[in-house]
Amino acid sequence: MRRPVLPGDITSTARALLAVAPAQRRVLCERIFAGAGQALRHTRRHRRLCPDWGDGSLSAAARKFPLADEPFYDAPDYLACTRLVLAQLARHVRHNPE
Repeated sequence: MRRPVLPGDITSTARALLAVAPAQRRVLCERIFAGAGQALRHTRRHRRLCPDWGDGSLSAAARKFPLADEPFYDAPDYLACTRLVLAQLARHVRHNPE
């Protein structure tokens, strides 16, 4: 995954994480990032959407999973999910500069 990351990508991914138990969130976050990467490679290679992960955005990959209703940013669990997504994004950018 390496396309512009928009605010909706962050919120969709955080909402997907919020919909699962805290112990499952890190693995799901990594899966969403990997799925977005797979989709981006697929769309570049085949010039069409990836049937499994969509257009290569985090939002499309996250929406393959149930999303919790979007709470306010000061909801502690949602804030924790958002921080997890941002930390994963920071790691991804560090290891995959373009």
